[in-house]
Amino acid sequence: MAFYHRLGQIPRKRHTQFRKPDGSLYSEQLVGTLGFHGVSSLLYHIHPPTQIKEVGEPQPFSPKLLKDRPLQPEHLRTLSQTSTGGDYLAARQTMLGNADVTLSICNPTAQRMDYYYKNALADEVIFVHEGRGELWSQLGVVPFEPGDYVVIPRTIIHQLHFEEGPVRLLIIESFSPIETCRRYRNHFGQLLEHAPYCERDMRPPTELVLEEKPGDYLLKVKKEGYLHQLTYEHSPFDVVGWDGYFYPYAMSIHDFEPITGRIHQPPPVHQQFEAHNFVICSFVPRLFDYHPEAIPAPYNHSNVDSDEVLYYVAGNFMSRKGVDLASFTWHPSGIPHGPHPGTVEASIGKKETHELAVMVDTFRPLYLTETALKYVDQRYPMSWQPGFVPDPPRAADMMD
Repeated sequence: MAFYHRLGQIPRKRHTQFRKPDGSLYSEQLVGTLGFHGVSSLLYHIHPPTQIKEVGEPQPFSPKLLKDRPLQPEHLRTLSQTSTGGDYLAARQTMLGNADVTLSICNPTAQRMDYYYKNALADEVIFVHEGRGELWSQLGVVPFEPGDYVVIPRTIIHQLHFEEGPVRLLIIESFSPIETCRRYRNHFGQLLEHAPYCERDMRPPTELVLEEKPGDYLLKVKKEGYLHQLTYEHSPFDVVGWDGYFYPYAMSIHDFEPITGRIHQPPPVHQQFEAHNFVICSFVPRLFDYHPEAIPAPYNHSNVDSDEVLYYVAGNFMSRKGVDLASFTWHPSGIPHGPHPGTVEASIGKKETHELAVMVDTFRPLYLTETALKYVDQRYPMSWQPGFVPDPPRAADMMD
């Protein structure tokens, strides 16, 4: 995060005595990255955060990547999968991944988690396609709604609480820190005037959740392909105050201000976040190119160094035919890709688009997972053939 935030009670100076009403000390905890050289926050607990009561058996929790698939474009239709399991963690189904990032769908039916969760190795970005609710963490509450990106830095202990109704999430797990784009920031870390969003669009935690009673509090920690089970004497949500630069936040895709030009702009203008070896981009409603002879549809291109994944959120994507909402298209490096037949000519003269999509470009090859096979559109690799008739999309706009 690029700006300082604080909530609750904290002492005037770091690492000094901060006492409870009964005279005992609050327990200080530094949560930070890159040793002591990255961003961090300083938390003040009622109880020490180290009091493990019981250690359970680790549970395997990792996708099986398929490295023997043919080199071809892929289309994954996930719209008909309205439920993928119980709670937020159990409902995850990973579609694509590599050593830098995984992309999963998550359509839980349970509204609440009866345990706490920490990803010890990865930041998580939740894109909320459908559903509303709140992220609860040690650092407070972050409400979310359709169109929000919810960014959860690694090691932050949290729960997801959903309102009643269908929930459809895209989860991007990053094994390096999720950051705002370097070209949008000055050397102080402030977002610049030409950036497509600013600090006002980021919504940090608004209030603390305080759970003080002793008991059995189960924490599931994801690390190295396993869920580790740790039971603590006290809730991790016993923080009375904190300050720093390391915390979860939400930001809406609807607050991304598109960058347009006289001729077609390349995908980097849509960039929202960056991490090591991949970027996240937002395609939003925008005016098309305004040169009198402009071609709004994208040109054919070869991804020499990157794989391109698009997750379709709302509207009609002008360069694709037969793609559902909640679909993934994946165009791996090594072969060219571009607009479907007829879409280039059809785009000429159009003034605007109302599409919404999330794009992830990786700089190392992705792999389909075993779980993703049931969603594969077998006809998609041949859909650039003249006269090809795709299956019709299966649903109308679902964003509200």
